Amino acid sequence: MSRAKKKRQSVACIFMVLLILISIVMLFPLFWLVRSSFMTQRELMTVPIKWFPAHFSFINFREVFRLSPFHIYLFNSALLASINVVGQILSASFIAFGFARLRFRFRGFWFAMLISTMMLPYTVVMIPQFIFWTNLLNAYNTFFPLTLPAFFGHPFHVFLVRQFYMGIPDYYDEAARVDGASYLVIYSKIIVPMSKPALTSVGVFTFVGIWNEFLGPLLYLDRDNLRTVSLGLTRLVGEYGDMVQVQLAGATLSVIPMIALFFFAQRYFIEGITFSGLKG
Repeated sequence: MSRAKKKRQSVACIFMVLLILISIVMLFPLFWLVRSSFMTQRELMTVPIKWFPAHFSFINFREVFRLSPFHIYLFNSALLASINVVGQILSASFIAFGFARLRFRFRGFWFAMLISTMMLPYTVVMIPQFIFWTNLLNAYNTFFPLTLPAFFGHPFHVFLVRQFYMGIPDYYDEAARVDGASYLVIYSKIIVPMSKPALTSVGVFTFVGIWNEFLGPLLYLDRDNLRTVSLGLTRLVGEYGDMVQVQLAGATLSVIPMIALFFFAQRYFIEGITFSGLKG
């Protein structure tokens, strides 16, 4: 074996060890969360620390549903996330198509204006938006403020999909135009079917963001039957602060959908993130 090949193998082994160590560090909080959700309160406070529960019991998970309508919180979060995923995919794909495939005056300027809105922190627009939804539209304690904006596009998602569209060769559009296809047909029949990785990335980002969102539901939802998972966990902490194991069980239930979604969509998600930056 040549010296260069041995050196490459050594470097590869070092990188592999580093990746394993980094993975262990990043996955340790998740392990600690799941492990603690199966423990009793006494086991959690035991010194020295127990790494695994004596018995894997689901009593903490039953307590979560007994002490609060956690199934309603899960349903509300799933409903909000699903509507936002649909809205963001539709709006981001449609708006990005215009910026990537159509030619019109000041296209670069309007795209720069759209991207510049990402510089505005949410706290700047929070109060005007709250006044708009509550006073003008009387939408307090409804899901409208948390769902309708998704159908008007998010700058980051538009940018992500637009970058992916820019990597699709123009001759697809030209061939379709020669055959008499309109831009709407090109968008729906050619571009969108080729953009599954980018649109999947938008869906994953949206789902995780809405599922974990706390401030929006806190502002607009005051009824218990409208609360989301994030508000439900806050309620568990506030009302049952001494039952740490129940709080951890609720947190475990809240992360399961996100983990399942990532494993289900990881191939398209990684492709979308990778190829969206190939062409500007």
